[in-house]
Amino acid sequence: MLKQLFFGMTLLLVVIFLAPHSQAQSIDKQQLNTSLDVSSAQTDKPISFNVILPPSYFKNTDKRYVVLFDFHPRSQAYLNGMHDWMSHNGDWPWLETIIVTAPNGDKTLGDWKGLAIDERGDTKLLDFVEQALLPAIDARYRTNGFRILNGFTGNAGLGLYTLINRPELFNAYFVASPVLSKDFAYVIKDAPKKLAAMKGKPRFLLMSTSDSDFETRQLAPFAEMEDIVRANATPTLDYHIKRFDGSYYMTQPILATAYGIELLFNDYHQVLKADSEISRQGPQAILKYYKYLSEEKYGFEVPAIDSLVALAKSEMEKDTVQGVKKALAIYLIAIKSYPDSHTAHDALANSYADMGEFALAIKHEQLALDNTDHPFWKNQYTKSLETFKAKNQL
Repeated sequence: MLKQLFFGMTLLLVVIFLAPHSQAQSIDKQQLNTSLDVSSAQTDKPISFNVILPPSYFKNTDKRYVVLFDFHPRSQAYLNGMHDWMSHNGDWPWLETIIVTAPNGDKTLGDWKGLAIDERGDTKLLDFVEQALLPAIDARYRTNGFRILNGFTGNAGLGLYTLINRPELFNAYFVASPVLSKDFAYVIKDAPKKLAAMKGKPRFLLMSTSDSDFETRQLAPFAEMEDIVRANATPTLDYHIKRFDGSYYMTQPILATAYGIELLFNDYHQVLKADSEISRQGPQAILKYYKYLSEEKYGFEVPAIDSLVALAKSEMEKDTVQGVKKALAIYLIAIKSYPDSHTAHDALANSYADMGEFALAIKHEQLALDNTDHPFWKNQYTKSLETFKAKNQL
């Protein structure tokens, strides 16, 4: 009897401690998987959305994050797994992101989705997203203003519906194997005029499909939508059409998300080559380009440091007096623009060392060391500093 009682109490404790975190409303360091109750004048009671916070959320308390939203409850598992894998190497290639997904079987959301699909001009779903859901996410979590809408099949069709009717709600739209037949959400009918009128800050679209058996009925409307996008999209819309032919139907959202993330954040991660069209115009052109990325495309800072350093190094490698002068001028522009950049100070320090100017090399290597807490870089810069000091004494 005592053994049975002990077993029962143990089982009860296991149930309590393993209960889903998504049921809790308070945020603490044990709740990266949590939930958000969203109230609205359109509903009698709050709608509870599932939220997964990135692993660094409680460690880097000054950091702000991208948000990705998906209407499908089961997408949470694969999005979380892909995000964890694709972001754990220092935000590359997926910037650390807050993932939000809809609850399973919520009747109100289901009704609004049905109205959006069947009733031309009905905006209840979009009104809720704009007036309640997105403000609630921003109010509760440290977001940086950049949002992605992710969707598969019917939810992908609703992604296109959102893009053409309220493009400003999200910065990027990933729509995998969208349902478009039978006047789905009137996307085909409304897209030509609304895409042609799209203005404002850049918006990104990845629209994809494949030739699997389950998608054959949607290939004709997909091709029609592709023609509409190509014919009517303004420069505001950075669109990409992709076929994953030869792959399975249920694989489509995985492929689309990975491909979309790489395309979307490529400008963030890609260092401009010294012979690129922009870099050939000089350091001010590089700064202007990164200002566009920061203020228009992404809405959060994208530093130009690595591209400036790449241009400076290319000038230094010319091994001419003029090249050295240009390189030093570019390094000084980088430091003036980003005075706390340890990589800029380190690059300049190494250039001074190559010139035999070890006093200046020491100065900037010390600044590099002072501006990072990362163990790897602190170790590297400490070794370089010791080397420069030793050579300065010769």
